[in-house]
Order: sequence, then C-alpha cells, then structure tokens
Amino acid sequence: MPAWLPRSVFLGGIALTAALFVWGGWERRWIADDGLIVLRTVRNLLAGNGPVFNAGERVEANTSTIWTYLVYAFSWLTQARLEYVVLGIALVLSGGAIVLGMLGTGALWRGLGRGAGRSAPATLLLPAGALAYIAVPPARDYATSGLESCLVIFWIALLWLLLVRWTQRPPTTASVLILAFIAGLGPLVRPEMVILAGLALLMIFLAPGTWKLRASIVAVAGAVPVGYQIWRMGYYGLPYPNTAVAKDAGGAKWGQGFTYLWNLVGPYWLWLPLLVLAVAVLVSRPWSGAGAAADTAGGSAAVKPGGSAVVRWQSRLRTPGAVVAVILVTGLLLMIYSLRVGGDFMHGRVLLPVLFCFMLPIAVLPIRIPAREDWGTTRSTALFAVGAGAWLITVIWAISVTNSSGMPNGTVVGKSGIVDERNFYALNTGHQHPILAEDYLDYPRMRPMVEAIANTPDGGLLLPAAAFTYWDVVPPPEPIPEGGAGHTVYFLNLGMTSMNVGLDVKVIDQMGLAYPLAAHTKRLDDGRIGHDKALYPDWVVADTGMVDIHPWLPWYMDEEWVADAKVALTCPETQEVLASSRGELTRQLFIRNFKRAFDYAKYRFDRVPAYELQRCNLVPPPVEPR
Repeated sequence: MPAWLPRSVFLGGIALTAALFVWGGWERRWIADDGLIVLRTVRNLLAGNGPVFNAGERVEANTSTIWTYLVYAFSWLTQARLEYVVLGIALVLSGGAIVLGMLGTGALWRGLGRGAGRSAPATLLLPAGALAYIAVPPARDYATSGLESCLVIFWIALLWLLLVRWTQRPPTTASVLILAFIAGLGPLVRPEMVILAGLALLMIFLAPGTWKLRASIVAVAGAVPVGYQIWRMGYYGLPYPNTAVAKDAGGAKWGQGFTYLWNLVGPYWLWLPLLVLAVAVLVSRPWSGAGAAADTAGGSAAVKPGGSAVVRWQSRLRTPGAVVAVILVTGLLLMIYSLRVGGDFMHGRVLLPVLFCFMLPIAVLPIRIPAREDWGTTRSTALFAVGAGAWLITVIWAISVTNSSGMPNGTVVGKSGIVDERNFYALNTGHQHPILAEDYLDYPRMRPMVEAIANTPDGGLLLPAAAFTYWDVVPPPEPIPEGGAGHTVYFLNLGMTSMNVGLDVKVIDQMGLAYPLAAHTKRLDDGRIGHDKALYPDWVVADTGMVDIHPWLPWYMDEEWVADAKVALTCPETQEVLASSRGELTRQLFIRNFKRAFDYAKYRFDRVPAYELQRCNLVPPPVEPR
C-alpha cells in the first residue's frame, strides 16, 4: 500500500463527513422559537441595555453564556442581520466539531498503533461514529436552530482533541494551561458541561506535575467561570441562568426521562452502530502489539515500573485510556442527568451531547489491511473482515436513517409532550425554513399581536384570547402618560413574540423563562416537560398595574383573584426576590444578591393567589359587594 494512501483516506474522510454535516444542516436550516429568545438578549446588548431580555429587568433568559456573547460579538463585528449571523456561526461550529472530533480520534488510534513497529499492518482510518452521528435527523436539525447545540459539540470535540494530544506529547506549561482554560469554559458553554469540565480538570490536575503547575491550572481554569459566576450572582441574583429556575432543573421526572430516551433511540435503532463499532474495536484490538502503546508517545506519559502506587496511578491518568474513560463516563453521566430531569420537549435535542460523547472514541474506525502474503491465511484477514463488515453495516444504517421521518406524528404535541420542533414550526408557519423573525408572523396569533399593539397607542397588557385571530388587551389606568403607558405581551412563545416587536415592548411568559414572577412558582407535577409552570394572568394584571375591574378585564378573569394577587405581591420575601432583578443595581444590592443568590433560586410561591395569602400570612383584601 502506498505510504500516502492512509493519510489521504483519513483526511478525505474528515473533509467528506464535515461537508456532509454542513450540507445536511443547511438542507434542514431553521431558527427555533427558543433560538430567537437568544437574539432578543443580543438586541438588548447591541442597544446598550445590558444582557437582559427586557430592558429594566435583569433576567438571564439564555442557558449558554458563551453562545449569547459569541452571537453578540459577531453581530457587532459584521453588522449583519442577527438571524444570518447565527446561521453562519452554527454551520461553522457544527462542521468544525466533526473535524476536531475525527482528528482527535485519528490521533488516538495512530498513537495506540505506534508501538507495533514496522511489522504492523497498514491501517485505514475510516469515518464511522462521526457518520452515525450526522445521520441522525435531530443532529442536523440542531446543527442550526439558533440554539447552542453546535457550540456544545464543538467544545466537546476541541477538548477531546486537546486531551488526546496531551497524552501523546511531553506537555509544556503553555499547552497544559491552554487545555485547562478550554476545559474551564464548560459551565459557560452549558451548565451541565461542568461534568466533562470537572472530570478533565481533575485528570490533568492529578497527573504528574509540580504543585506550581497545579496552582496555575486552578487559576487559569477558574478565572473566567468564577469571575462570571461572581458577576452573575450579583447582577442577576441567581447562581445559574433563570431558565434553570423556570424549568426546575434539579427536579426529578425519571419516567418522562426514559420516554424521552426511547423517543430518540427507538426510531433510529441508535444502539446498532454503537454496538457494532464497539464490538469491532474490541475484537480487532487496534492497540494490540503496541504493548502499553498509549505510553509509548510522550515519554513522561509512560507508566513506568517501580515507584509508589500513587506515582503509578498518576502516570496512568495521562494515557489515552484515561481520556476515553473520561469522555464515556461524561456521556453516561449526562444521560443519567437528562433521564432524571425528564429530558426535554424537543425531539432528541438534549441527548445529542450524550450521543456525541459515545461516538467520539469510534468517530473513525481503524481497519488493518493485511500484507499481500497474509490474505486468507492468517488471523489478520479475519480481523480485517470484522472491521470492514462493521464499517459497512454502519454506512448502510446511516444511509437508511438519514432521510427517515424520525418521530411518527412528530408535529403533534401528544401525551409524551415531545415534538419534532423543526417540522412543527415549518408546518405551522408555512415556511420550509423558518429563519427570519418575520417568518414567524405566519404562526397563529403573531400578526394579530402586531396589529393589536399598533391599534392601542395608549399601551396595555396583551393576553392571548381563545381564538387565534385577536388578543385581549387590558388597558392601563388613567391618566395615560404622554406617548402611552407601554405594552406588555404575555405569551408562551417568547422568541417569535419578542423578535417581532420593539425593545420598548415588554415580553413575558407563563413559564418564567423571561419573567421572574412566573419562574418562582411551583412546578406542576403533571405538566408538559419543559412547560410545567403556568402563572395565572391575574398575577400579571396585578404586577403591571393595569385596570383590574370589568368590563376592562377579560370575561374569564376574576376581580377577586386580581385583588388577592395584588396583596400577595406585597409578601416581603416575594418583594425581595423581585427586587433582586428589578431594583436599581447599587453596590449594596449587588452584595445582597451575591449573598442570597442560592436562597432566591430556591424560593417558590403558590400560583393560586388565595393560597399564597395563607402561605405568607397576609390579610385578604375586603370583598367588594357586587
């Protein structure tokens, strides 16, 4: 076999797989309603209002901090339309994740085979696990979508590559600190990425090295996330994004979690490529003949005989086997976490990092090519057949699922609460690729909302009516200030709503993603996953100070409930929690927020005003005679 062929096959496979993923992402391009939520915050940043969803109320409505500021930075630099900026970044990061992941796995297998010497058979590294990942429709759906999924897998792939390189070369101080810095960004990529970040940092911290280097690792890894955490707690009054409060990310819904897992694994037979490729690797043992091949590269990475048990254990931390273990354990822990919280309402989305972690060690499959004289006569022929067969099965499987429909009736929100989000919005907007905010004006209620705002110059609170053709508008009390009292829109779909109105229009939701009052209500046990909070509109009328009597109140609202809500809002604990995000950010408030952030995150109140009066020991308002 020509010496240049294995490298050409490997690099060609990387280029082809990445190109297929980018092309697949483009063919399924869209921006989700939740992706538009991110853009509302970016609009406020560009307008000078700070990293908030509504001006004047400090709420971190986006789960990924780095994703928010990445979109902001490129929007500021390019001055391009936000939706196009997001689309471009997402496709670059998605393709980059495949490239970095495959480079890392290729380096892993080349390093493991190095110790076999000149007698080792030629080895082709063919795309395998990477092909399986990009074949799954949700992977291509969330290659764009406006959400941080592309950033998450890019960061995982980058960290994977750096860790593999760390095991194969004598580490320099600079390379170790770069690795530590990248690992430390995990919680800002997405909070649950602290699992991989923590395991990786623990591994490089405990590996052989000086205490001076270890101190530097801690300082460099913690500088950005710790600094941001201090600022977050003081600025927002919470220890994590408000989305975690709204969705009660610490709650347990195991049954729903297993439903969500099977919703992804079942339709695509995802266990098949994972099993086939894992068996092929174990049977072919591409590291065999290398001895402790993981230890042959990099000198100090070798597990040397002698020395104390602690020294030998530390040496084993800087080996490819340890890196593979870290990435697989991360995938397992992320899966367990997703199962515990009940997964998500979007088909496959939160399990994509899990799948990516499981696919990384087999992103490329090493296939040994026997020497000409060995064909048909030695064990190497059988091993070649096993590897080639596994690769062929994976390719056939990938082709078969690439164009599968995935969820049956995926555009219908059924009993499970899970939906094929991209197809759902394509169907309900009438746009095959809903990307621009105005594409969502064709979603039910959106055009009537814009018209209702235009027709009520005095301002008011917009509540979604039972019919999709109009909104109930609760007017502000007189006297109306010059220029109007402003509008507040109360609706679940925050993204499409907020991106089709000006920043002067306040947009809040029943779940509390962008509304602290709703976020701190108790979770509904039988609610749809990801939507299991629902604040009654009576609270919003009381909170915004709109007219609270009929006929200005919609017919379905009760004046007594609104009156009870007004009194319930005076609860000192509730007032303090609301002040953490609404009060003027003085030095004193920043310090108080920082000290009490965890208490504020745990605070919950009853969504029924009368029950909340009892909980807070408040005197009910007098009942007005009718």
